[in-house]
Amino acid sequence: MSYSISTLVIRNLHDVFGENDPARRRAAINEIFTEDCVFYEPKGVYRGHDEIDRIAGAIKATQPDFQYQPIAEPEELGNGERVRWVSGRPGKAPAYAGTDFIIARDGRIAAVYLFFDKLP
Repeated sequence: MSYSISTLVIRNLHDVFGENDPARRRAAINEIFTEDCVFYEPKGVYRGHDEIDRIAGAIKATQPDFQYQPIAEPEELGNGERVRWVSGRPGKAPAYAGTDFIIARDGRIAAVYLFFDKLP
């Protein structure tokens, strides 16, 4: 199935990195990422569905009650899109902030670039 870039960037936040259930997280990864996908973040590079699943699960395990919330509308340009977001416990001040840049190919995520930002 093919998705709009705006749908992909939000699903990445909520259905992959925000998902506590390993089976639902893996199903989302299989659905929205290309087979040769890559995730770049300040501490490493993760390639393929297995590695993205592993790192998303590890991140979520350290903060199972944190939620990602976009703080601005996603911005699309060509086959790329970015979304600024914050994360933290619901009802509390955000613990950290970031920007995800994604590159899409054929309606799926080919690459995600994560940059941490200062809290707004």
